[in-house]
Amino acid sequence: MRIILIEDQPDLAHWLARALTASGYVVDVIGDGIDADNALKTEEYDLAILDMNLPRLSGEAILQRLRARHQTLPVLVLTARGELSDKVKGLEMGADDYLVKPFELDELEARLKALLRRHQGHENAWLQCGDLRYSKQQQFFELAGKLLTLTRREHTVLEVLIRRKGQPLNRERLFNQVFTLDDNANQEAIEVYIHRLRKKLDGSNVSITTLRGLGYLLEQRDAP
Repeated sequence: MRIILIEDQPDLAHWLARALTASGYVVDVIGDGIDADNALKTEEYDLAILDMNLPRLSGEAILQRLRARHQTLPVLVLTARGELSDKVKGLEMGADDYLVKPFELDELEARLKALLRRHQGHENAWLQCGDLRYSKQQQFFELAGKLLTLTRREHTVLEVLIRRKGQPLNRERLFNQVFTLDDNANQEAIEVYIHRLRKKLDGSNVSITTLRGLGYLLEQRDAP
């Protein structure tokens, strides 16, 4: 899950990004309103955490522009404005949830998970491709009924692929879903993680195929 954290208080943004990263999210931190609006136009995110008081462009304006572009990205407003009228205004403008500072991290993470569940739907708690299964709620993989041990990056790459099973994903889009804007990495790093995942899937009926000009495809192999 890739999150954009739009927050101009450096200490809070740094602490929250570290906490969310430790929980398995990929987090881009942006503290400027116009930069955030541009990122929302060009990058792919699963959820946004949005402060209202931002330099150059307010959180309200960002939210209005986002919904005017018909983007359905879930947005959790995180702000010091705690009056009922502020909450009502934020929700009416298109926010999906509203949390007042100061807050407890456990509550924030619970709200994020609830937003993601609502956005993704409740039709199935598991994603599956052959012998590979992924629990969307508990965020772990099983291969042939056994827990599959993965590093954080491997987990993120495989999660992106299984969410798009049967659909090729090019290296640039996969890279953007796995690494943040601040990560010191290039697109060749994706090939390293693909190689590691192929080794861990070896012997199963699931494979990651490279399609020339199209990208990587997670698919179930036919039985011999």
